[in-house]
Amino acid sequence: MIRLGAGRLDQVVAVGAHCDDIAIGAGGTLLALCRAHPGLRVEALVLSGAGTEREQEEREALTAFCPGADLRLTVLKLPDGRLPAHWEEAKAAVEELRERTEPGLVLAPRTDDAHQDHRGLAQLVTTAYRDHLVLGYEIVKWDGDLGRPNAYQPLSVELAEEKVRLLQTHYASQRHRPWYDREAFLGLARIRGIECHARYAEAFAVTKLTLDLGD
Repeated sequence: MIRLGAGRLDQVVAVGAHCDDIAIGAGGTLLALCRAHPGLRVEALVLSGAGTEREQEEREALTAFCPGADLRLTVLKLPDGRLPAHWEEAKAAVEELRERTEPGLVLAPRTDDAHQDHRGLAQLVTTAYRDHLVLGYEIVKWDGDLGRPNAYQPLSVELAEEKVRLLQTHYASQRHRPWYDREAFLGLARIRGIECHARYAEAFAVTKLTLDLGD
């Protein structure tokens, strides 16, 4: 498997349409990044959930998923499932985030995600962060929209188990969902691990990548 390293990272941006999107799609990668880069600045933006129990869940969860990091989380209160009707508000939030950040890596939903909120946010992010490496994470759901990713972050058994433990610990409001369980999260991670010759992995879609392999 061909590997490309990101080098030294000082700042990462992570965005989600809903509280728990970032953790489900890239929680293992955040754990790995924050352990490898102590003091990493993580700028996180979530478009919905402000003022509810979900915001508190998100704050506690991302603190746990970003150990030792300088985490700065903004949670807005756009209505769940209605991002297309609130496009200008979402666009303004992403543009404001772009103005104050210069990340080495952006974690965002996939541009072909079946959920309209995820897909809309992904389109805004790839437009705002035109000159940055944007990794589009995947979220398992009933829509059956999982595709063929082209980038992988291998996860050790310990990291994969820690991701699942934190998801189960911090998002109590989601435990009733039939897909929100250990088997779903580890099962997908195992499949993605097989695809990159690892035990477990998180997978991402990269729409554009500039190489720096020398002059």
